[in-house]
Amino acid sequence: MMSSGIFGIGISGINAAQLGLLTTEHNVVNANTPGYTRQRTVQATNIAVNTGAGSIGQGVHVQTIERVYDAFINRQVNTAQTTVSQLDAFYGQIKQIDNMLADASAGLSPALQDFFSGAQQVASNPSLLPARQAMISSAQTMVERFRSLDSRLEEINYEINGRITNAVSEINTYAGLIADVNQRIVVSEGSYGQPANDLLDQRDQLVSDLNQLIKVSTTTNSDGSFNVFIGSGQQLVVGSTAQQMTATPSVADPSRIVVGLQTGSGALELPESLVNGGVLGGLVSFRASSLDRVSNEIGRLGASLALTFNAQLGLGQDLVGNVAGDPAFVGNLFVLSAPQVQGNSTNTGSGVLAAAFAPPEAPNPPDFSGNFFTELQPSDYQVSFSAGGNYSVTRLTDNQVVFNGSGAGVASFDGIDLTITTVGNPGDRFKVEPYSEIARNLSINQQIAADPRLIAAAAPVGVTPNIANSGTFRISQGVVAEGYSLPAPALTLTVNQTDLQGVTSPWTAMYSDGTVVPGAGNIPLNAAGATLVGFTFDNMHFAVSGSAPSSGSDSFLVGSNASGIQDGRNAILFAKLQTQSTMDGGVSNYQAAYSKLVADNGIRSREAKIQLDAQTAVLQQAQATREALSGVNLDEEAANMLKFQRAYQASSKLLEIGNKLFDTILSLG
Repeated sequence: MMSSGIFGIGISGINAAQLGLLTTEHNVVNANTPGYTRQRTVQATNIAVNTGAGSIGQGVHVQTIERVYDAFINRQVNTAQTTVSQLDAFYGQIKQIDNMLADASAGLSPALQDFFSGAQQVASNPSLLPARQAMISSAQTMVERFRSLDSRLEEINYEINGRITNAVSEINTYAGLIADVNQRIVVSEGSYGQPANDLLDQRDQLVSDLNQLIKVSTTTNSDGSFNVFIGSGQQLVVGSTAQQMTATPSVADPSRIVVGLQTGSGALELPESLVNGGVLGGLVSFRASSLDRVSNEIGRLGASLALTFNAQLGLGQDLVGNVAGDPAFVGNLFVLSAPQVQGNSTNTGSGVLAAAFAPPEAPNPPDFSGNFFTELQPSDYQVSFSAGGNYSVTRLTDNQVVFNGSGAGVASFDGIDLTITTVGNPGDRFKVEPYSEIARNLSINQQIAADPRLIAAAAPVGVTPNIANSGTFRISQGVVAEGYSLPAPALTLTVNQTDLQGVTSPWTAMYSDGTVVPGAGNIPLNAAGATLVGFTFDNMHFAVSGSAPSSGSDSFLVGSNASGIQDGRNAILFAKLQTQSTMDGGVSNYQAAYSKLVADNGIRSREAKIQLDAQTAVLQQAQATREALSGVNLDEEAANMLKFQRAYQASSKLLEIGNKLFDTILSLG
């Protein structure tokens, strides 16, 4: 019995030491294997034999070989990794736009400055054709700059679409591999009742790689398999079954690749808010928060510039003498595309919708400063139909409903006029994209490009003083506002010692103390001690100065401008648009709006870089913590190898001793 016990205990020690050596060797050779988790043997004593002398031990056995693994630490690493991957993808894209907008040779700022410098030259030299041609050339350069920016943004959008498609393909590959490993783990652990350590490592590595593409969460089933979820709980892997993600053109905008899940009835498009984390989350986030915004801001700038400039140009008189209403008059320098309306591909009705830009607004009452402005917002819109022909219009940047209506008609919102000719069916949706074609198709009116004389630099109204006037009273040549009406025939105004007579009623008079007085009939030259400095009628404004004749009266003829060759009054006003508050409902100007876009994008780019650096440090710390726990330390493994070698040798010595004892017993017989 003693010999048998010695042999049994020795063999158990040899087996335990051998498994320890094998496990240590496995650790050593996999020290550089990605995703490998250090393993160790878990030993326990065999059940002792009870005797009259007490319990006698029966050696050792290896209960299991386990991974040195902490699920919490692993989740920390995955969380940090998916955030870093998202920020890295986001930053890699936004810095392209930051560089593009800030580039003096590619940005809009120099082109805007050159264009308005050209307009100022026309205002200073309205009769010089070279000045007019230079303005047209600078306008063409500015238009080309808009097109160049749009082309680059389109390239980025095309790149995003391709990378989203590739990322979804990789995600599907990983999902299939995880499902396959799940099946192998279930079979292995079910057959042997022991953890399939290397398969578990393989699955963890696949989940980690998947997590770099999109943020996932996991749950463990009772059979050892994983379920993998994305978004707000959408299933990607359930046990040994993998779902397929899709990358398809959006039903609302075919130029936009969107992410979805494949179902029995087809692809189910996922809201972009559910696609977060990893490279895919970074790409989707960049497109939604930066690329779309920059594209819309540049398009809005182009639309506002074209609309306001054309509006002021249309109030002028060209070098040939044409004014608004004349067949040969050209009232627009810029040609721009209308807002685009697209119906969802899933619509069931036959709704007919079209959009146009509303005319730019002017201060009311008119201030004759050329301060046209737009209400345009840098956003797309969604039109949603419900029962009874009712519909709502939602601004997509902030999800605010900006219009509710019913039936056919015109919906006006944010500087857009949406004409609904035929309503859609309940559930039908349409996307309004005001700026998708603006920068791409913005162009110069070819009539003006071919004949610079058609730039309406002069004002259509003129004032001619009677050569017999004796006083110093003067009436300016005047400026006009939208809706002006030239007197036909010309209107004769007379001024005596007390009044200005002949002005069409109603009028508005301005006095030196800032008082503004509306009225009819004659205009008093003085009011409460203040003198007349200007007056307005029929949307025409005139400044006055000097003194009335001491006796009798002086006269002035107000009518069409007969000397437009030397007149740059309208050019002064359209050149002033550079600094006027032409955007955001009369709050900001072109340059300020573009500068804000450049600054905001630069800030977002820097913030993304700061966050990326910070999260990279968090990731490195989490990885170091995991490596300290689960990584292979070759020095430690060398010590373990020596320990198990000695244990093996000691157990072998037990067998040698047992053999000698057995031989001694035999010799006694």
